[in-house]
Amino acid sequence: MKFLGMGVPELIIILVVILLIFGPKNLPKLGSAIGKTVKNLRDGMGEGAKEAEEATDEETVVEEVEEAPAPKKTVKKVVKKAE
Repeated sequence: MKFLGMGVPELIIILVVILLIFGPKNLPKLGSAIGKTVKNLRDGMGEGAKEAEEATDEETVVEEVEEAPAPKKTVKKVVKKAE
């Protein structure tokens, strides 16, 4: 089984080094921080896509409004004759 081009022995070595660097007490904090970071990244990417979609929709609406010609108004002048 390969993950990112690495086999199981390489992944175990990396995990052992991480355990030695951070210690067993800090691993849950580290995992939580990484999880929150990934969640925020996904949310941010989703918002960016929504904003881009809304901007595209607004441009379409603006283009439609600009293409429609304005109706012409006719003004009639009423003149009363003096009797």
